[in-house]
Amino acid sequence: MKIRSILFILGVTFSQFSLAQQTLPRDPDCCTSIMVGKLASTDGSVMTSHTCDSWYRTWVNVVPAADFANDTVMNIYDGRMHTESVNDQTKLTVKGQIPQAKHTYAFLDTAYPCLNEKHLAMGETTISGRDTLRNPKGMFMIEELARVALQRCTTARDAIQLMGKLVKEYGYGDSGECLTIADPKEVWHFEIFGEGPDQIGGVWAAVRIPDDEVGVSANISRISTLNLKDTRNYMASENVFSVAKKLKLWDGKEPFKFWKVYGGPNYFGKMQAFSIREFFILSTLAPSLKLSMDDEELPLSVKPEKKISNADVMAYLRQTYEGTEWSVTKNLKVAVKDRKTGKTDTITSPRANPWMRTDEVQLFNALQKGAVTANRNVAVPQCAYSTVIQLRDWLPDAVGGVCWFGMDKPGQSTRVPIFCGTTDLPEMFTICGNHRYRLDAALWHYRQANKLATVRWGNARKILEKNLLHFERKGLEELPMVEQRYAELVKSQGEEAAKAYLTDYTKDFIGATLLRWDEMTAKYWNDYRFGF
Repeated sequence: MKIRSILFILGVTFSQFSLAQQTLPRDPDCCTSIMVGKLASTDGSVMTSHTCDSWYRTWVNVVPAADFANDTVMNIYDGRMHTESVNDQTKLTVKGQIPQAKHTYAFLDTAYPCLNEKHLAMGETTISGRDTLRNPKGMFMIEELARVALQRCTTARDAIQLMGKLVKEYGYGDSGECLTIADPKEVWHFEIFGEGPDQIGGVWAAVRIPDDEVGVSANISRISTLNLKDTRNYMASENVFSVAKKLKLWDGKEPFKFWKVYGGPNYFGKMQAFSIREFFILSTLAPSLKLSMDDEELPLSVKPEKKISNADVMAYLRQTYEGTEWSVTKNLKVAVKDRKTGKTDTITSPRANPWMRTDEVQLFNALQKGAVTANRNVAVPQCAYSTVIQLRDWLPDAVGGVCWFGMDKPGQSTRVPIFCGTTDLPEMFTICGNHRYRLDAALWHYRQANKLATVRWGNARKILEKNLLHFERKGLEELPMVEQRYAELVKSQGEEAAKAYLTDYTKDFIGATLLRWDEMTAKYWNDYRFGF
């Protein structure tokens, strides 16, 4: 969906909240996830997504399916999100063990595991919640719950139910978390918290996003009332009400709202179930709803006035609110004289970029009070990687599920297709680049160009955005060809040969993007040879 035409309308609304944005905490542990029902997408795909907005590991691996003997156990870890490579055991601890399944499915092992071979996908956002709820004695961190579910489940419902059982038996040790869980038929918004210091367990709720709607999660608990009689659209732990009463978070008389009881105030300290990211995305999808920043809560999801594509979701994850009152660079204007006509025009300074560091913001504001307000963009500089996952029930699992994966921040990096049937990734993808500078990690091949581009973003963005969109369109336009070739190979040579083709296609695509970003790095260094 094209959203530029309605950004101006939102500008006035955004300005009402700009004062609060000046005190926005710069917490790196923040992510954004957009969910799309199959009737809300242009092609019938179900989608989930995730921006991993922190200094987590960037290595990615495809863990193969496996079979196990009876009485085998499975280790449950803490610390997997901060290892430097697939086999790195540094600061990795075993929190406990659970019985292993006889058969496990192959899955894409990102910091927050995101896709398995059976068309089951997940996104994530940390929603924190009340500090009093966390119990570190619980066995499961959220990424380990996701890992186990992806290895054992084929549907979103099954995954939610399994995670609920695991938490009840072994305990949940993480802060408040949201998983956006999708299969080719439906997508669910799942939130979970601990039960407090006196009980090793967990409390959770899940709401199904209607097929014709789009939902958003962005670091704030958003589930409101629960109609547990409607089992098609709601699920919750059996203790969802009793824990609230026990911990004196709910008196049993006021209407029960999950976010208010367990999530508490948002990251501004306001008792609201949303902030700028949810408001921006939902408002641009359905402007006629006239959503207000003054409301206590927004709808968990909305019916978009135009169906949206996977490219639209990618565009939302690139958002920095450019062209609105919430743009970080809106006041950084300079006068430029046209050498041919002699006319002077006012433009945003080429030096301005939407990912400025705190010291840069302070400098601009020292020179002119109020020049820059600190807003929480969707695309942030500390992002490790991001995913947009589309699931298509009219195609075989191996080629129907596609993870459009982007290394480094989504505002500058392009995406590569990793299929459910992809069995291996380039060696560079199996090494994390967030621990140190190392060119054997794919991250730095993207990050070097991205960081250099921000020095003179107004000039550098022209070539970077051109390349970003080139590969995005290339991947989307070539999908029908890939699907056809996969089907031909399955018929003529079998499933193994067809998956080998998907794997080679993914590797070739990744290689092309790495080369292009290396070329941009060289160009930017040459452009800056006389100084920054």
